[in-house]
Amino acid sequence: MPSDADDAFFERADAHIKLSNDQLSEVTLGKVSASTLYGASRFNAWVVASGFGSGSEMEQGKPEALKYFVDEYTKMLEENIDDYIANFDEYMKPPH
Repeated sequence: MPSDADDAFFERADAHIKLSNDQLSEVTLGKVSASTLYGASRFNAWVVASGFGSGSEMEQGKPEALKYFVDEYTKMLEENIDDYIANFDEYMKPPH
């Protein structure tokens, strides 16, 4: 979780997870995962663009933005994979 997360951080994340889970009734895990990643990248490209006054300024800031988002995603993915490793039986057991 980012250090600047507010009280509603997990509520917003859970809303995205719910939407992805709902889409699983129509398509495969891989397709939902791919569209979720694309949506996050598209939104974050807009977030980055919102901080600049021109495309050329944005181009200069691109390496820093890429590093930030890749580093943050890597940290979050590692935390979540570690959580699933530690709680695999609880998280992955079939519902009763």
